[in-house]
Amino acid sequence: MGNTDQIQSSSRGRKKRNRGIQGGSIASGISITLVLVLFGLVVLFGLTAIQLSRNVRENLTVTLLLDDDLDSLQTDGFKTMLSQKPYVSRLTLITKEQALREETEVMGNDPSEFLGGENPYTASIEMNLVSEYACTDSLVEITRELKKRWEVSDVIYQRDLVERLNSNLQKAAIVLAVLAALLLIISVVLINNTVRLNVYARRFQIHTMRLVGASWSFIEWPFLRHSLAIGIISATIADLLLGGGVWYAMQQDPGIAEVVTQTTIIIMLASVVTFGLLLTFICTTVSVGHFLRMREAEMYR
Repeated sequence: MGNTDQIQSSSRGRKKRNRGIQGGSIASGISITLVLVLFGLVVLFGLTAIQLSRNVRENLTVTLLLDDDLDSLQTDGFKTMLSQKPYVSRLTLITKEQALREETEVMGNDPSEFLGGENPYTASIEMNLVSEYACTDSLVEITRELKKRWEVSDVIYQRDLVERLNSNLQKAAIVLAVLAALLLIISVVLINNTVRLNVYARRFQIHTMRLVGASWSFIEWPFLRHSLAIGIISATIADLLLGGGVWYAMQQDPGIAEVVTQTTIIIMLASVVTFGLLLTFICTTVSVGHFLRMREAEMYR
């Protein structure tokens, strides 16, 4: 009877420990999933801010007023030459006739009527720059280069607007970088503590395996396998939540697709999986190593 009671007691103890480990694994999975969702949002906002900044810069317009002596063939040739410049993103030709029509629509009357039928406007090219060139220093050099061309009578752009825009974008980038760094630190600390608590709950198992002469790699492998499995499941759930959230947002506002591109979504999802697996691997290795070096008396603290 005594042996039977001991066996039953040992069996209940093992079941209780297994339930505790399973409960700890579920709690760890939930914690890691939430942290990975937070990390994914940081990546999403960072990449979206970069894309939004690029779009804003490329929407800046530089107007080239063309010489009145240019004919249509020369205008087309100049536009073709200009389109091959590395700083050009998009070109729009506005003829004298088109400019007159647009101003007539805006003003409500034809300005040429007051000038004896003469068109007072000149042909122009509206040039949008590649985002990397949409800054004050680059625009000064581009303006100097274009003004040397005989086809161009003047180059017009809002210098104050460019300076304010770049200043505001730089400030926003600094704020986002600081927030991203803080959230990244918080994510690392939370995942590390979650994995560490999971390993701590099985510290006596580590000690027992060490006493029977098991190698470090042999002891580490079950913990790594368990942690990586939790990491994969957590990353998958986090990706589903993030992907579903982005899809829902796009359904509500299709304009979001202009800044949240397919590439952005792929990078976000891949970053979540990579970050989750890499961090759980590192944290598990460090935690198991810590308990392997721990003395038996220290395990009861």
